[in-house]
Amino acid sequence: MAQAPNPLIGGGNRRGVLSAVARVVHRSGARRPPSRPDRPAQLHALAEVLADAVGEQTVADLTIAGCGEPGPVPGVVARTAGRQAVHYLHIAARLRALPADGDVALLRERALRLVLYHQWMLRQSANFAFTSHPDGRTEEARQRINGLGAPGNRLRELYEEVSSTAGRAGRPGGGG
Repeated sequence: MAQAPNPLIGGGNRRGVLSAVARVVHRSGARRPPSRPDRPAQLHALAEVLADAVGEQTVADLTIAGCGEPGPVPGVVARTAGRQAVHYLHIAARLRALPADGDVALLRERALRLVLYHQWMLRQSANFAFTSHPDGRTEEARQRINGLGAPGNRLRELYEEVSSTAGRAGRPGGGG
């Protein structure tokens, strides 16, 4: 059985068609990935996310300290701890999504570790405060909880470092 010529191939010239298709695909091009922001833009984006993380610290610190107060812990503390933990998970996702190269990537990783510590501390504090099987050891450990402590200070210091570096990098001749 004879095959009918394919009108798209134009008289059976497959090589010519494949060549034409290859040229069209090549010209339209595999889309190039968008260019990454330069270092000053990366620093400014990181500083913006860190500002949000530091802005959440006061509520997080008070909530964690509230989990360590003697006596029964009010239910509002559990709800606040849950909300704050979710805020920090969202901030962690934003940090992961930031394009970062070189030293900015290292700063972003430090920020991510600190933000995830904040989220973990909120969750663990609430677990201690609202355990279904309290005992003497758990209660003693719970009452030693008094806030974010040194990691909270380190997050604020990192924010100040990044925002200061971003400010210098954004100025002409500032090393961007």
